[in-house]
Amino acid sequence: MIAASSLGTVFEWYDFYLYGLLAGIISVQFFSGVNETTGFILALAAFAAGFAVRPFGALVFGRLGDVVGRKHTFLVTMALMGLSTFAVGLLPSYASIGVAAPIALVTLRLLQGLALGGEYGGAATYVAEHAPDDRRGFYTSFIQTTATFGLFAALLVVIGLRTWLGEEAFADWGWRVPFLISLGLLAVSLWIRMQLEESPVFQKMKAEGTTSKRPLREAFGQWRNLRWVLIALLGAVAGQAVVWYTGQFYALFFLERVLQVEGATANILIAIALAIGTPFFVVFGWLSDRIGRKKIIMAGLALSIAGYFPLFAALTDAANPALAEAQARAPVTVHADPATCAFQFDPVGGQSFDTTGCDVAKSALAKAGIPYANAADGDGEITVGERTIAPGDLTTYADRIAVAVAEAGYPATADPARIDRVRVVAILTALVLLVTMVYGPIAALLVELFPSRIRYSAMSLPYHIGNGWFGGFLPTVSFAMVAATGNIYFGLWYPIAIAALTLVVGLLFLPETFRRSIRD
Repeated sequence: MIAASSLGTVFEWYDFYLYGLLAGIISVQFFSGVNETTGFILALAAFAAGFAVRPFGALVFGRLGDVVGRKHTFLVTMALMGLSTFAVGLLPSYASIGVAAPIALVTLRLLQGLALGGEYGGAATYVAEHAPDDRRGFYTSFIQTTATFGLFAALLVVIGLRTWLGEEAFADWGWRVPFLISLGLLAVSLWIRMQLEESPVFQKMKAEGTTSKRPLREAFGQWRNLRWVLIALLGAVAGQAVVWYTGQFYALFFLERVLQVEGATANILIAIALAIGTPFFVVFGWLSDRIGRKKIIMAGLALSIAGYFPLFAALTDAANPALAEAQARAPVTVHADPATCAFQFDPVGGQSFDTTGCDVAKSALAKAGIPYANAADGDGEITVGERTIAPGDLTTYADRIAVAVAEAGYPATADPARIDRVRVVAILTALVLLVTMVYGPIAALLVELFPSRIRYSAMSLPYHIGNGWFGGFLPTVSFAMVAATGNIYFGLWYPIAIAALTLVVGLLFLPETFRRSIRD
C-alpha cells in the first residue's frame, strides 16, 4: 500500500521538478528575447507559476477527495500531471514561434501545479488512514521521501543524458527527452494505483453516510476549522516549505548560477547529498511517533535560521575557492547615486541597461556572477580592491570591467580541479538533513489536525499555500534579491524570515498531535 501510493507520487514529483533542474536551459530555449539575468529569473518565475496554482488544485481536488474518495481523485491528478509533462517535451522554442512558446510553457506549468495541488493531500491522507495510530509518522514519512526521490530520479535522468549526449546536444534537443519519457512512467504508475483499495476511513464514512456534502465550506467557512488551517500554515508549513526549497533547490541554483559550477557537476553533487540524506525523512518520521511532531519541526527551523549564512559561505569557499579568495582580497563596489541605477530585471526585454554607468556596471557584474556592494557616493564607477574603473565611454565600460575583475582573480567559472567535492557534499547533506527534520513529520501532523470528513481539503490548502507560495517562489524572490543588491547571500534573508515567523507561531499556537486518533 505504502509502496504503491509512494511510487505514483514519486512520478508526479519527477515530472514537476524536471523543469527546475533544467531552468538554465529553459531560460535560453523559451526566454531568449530578454537579457540573460532577466531570462533566468523569468524561467524561475515560470517554474514558480506551477506552485502559484497549487492551492487552487488543493481546493478542486481536495473537495473531490472528501466527496468522491481518495483513490479516484489521485488517479485524475496523476493523469493530468503526466500528460502536461509529456507536452513540455514537444513545445517549439522561442526561436521557432516567438512569444507563444513561453505562453504555452507557462500554461502547461499551471496544469502541472493544479495536478500536484490535489496529489499530496490524497497520498498523505490515504497512507495515514491505513497506518496504525502509533506508527503514523513512520508510515507517512515514506510519502515525504517521494519529493526527494522524484527529484533524485530526475537528477539521474538528466545526469545520464548530459553525460551520454554531451552538453551541446543536450542543451540543443536532449533536454526534451526527460519530459517525453514521462508518458511511459505515467502508464505504469496509473496501472499500479488502479490496484489499490479505497481508504478504510473513507469507506466507513461512506457506509455510515457521514461524508461532508460541502467540505470546502465546512473546512474554511467555520472558524473552529479555519483557525487550525491558519495555524497549520503559519505555524508549520510556511517554514517547512522555505527550508525544503532552500536545501534542495536554492542550493542547486546557487551552485550553478552564483558559484558558476558546471551544470552536470552541480547535479551530481546534489544527487549524492540527496542519496545520503533521504533516509532521514523516515528516521525523523519514526522519531516523531516517539517524542512528537512539533519538537522535531521546531528544532529544524531553529537550526536552519542559525545555519544558513555560515553554510552557504562555506559552500562558496568549497565549491569556488577562487571566488571566495577574490572577494576577500579585492571586493567589488559600485559607486553611484541610486537614482541612476535601474533594477536589474526586465520582463519585457525593453531595457538595455546601457544608459548610465551604474546600469552598465551592475549588468556586467550580474552577468559574470560577480558579487558586489553598493555605495551612494559616485557616478557609476566601480572599485575592485584598491583599483577604480571609471565609466568613461559606456560602450567599452563592460569590457573594461571584465578585464579588471579577471585581473583581480575573479574566475569566469568554478575550476573543477579546485572544487572540494567532499566538503561540498557534506554541506549539501547538512542542508538536506535540515529538510528531513521539518518535512519528515509534517504529513502526520497535518492529517492529525483535521477531522476525517474534511481532512483531504483542510490539510491540502495550507500545505500547498505554504509549499506553493512561500516555498515555490523562493528561488525567484531570492535571486531577484541578489540581482537587486549584488550580495550573493542576501537572498537567504527570505527563507530565514519565513522560518523565524513559523518558529514563533508554531511555538505559541501549534499543538502536539502525535497521540491523537484519526478514526473519527
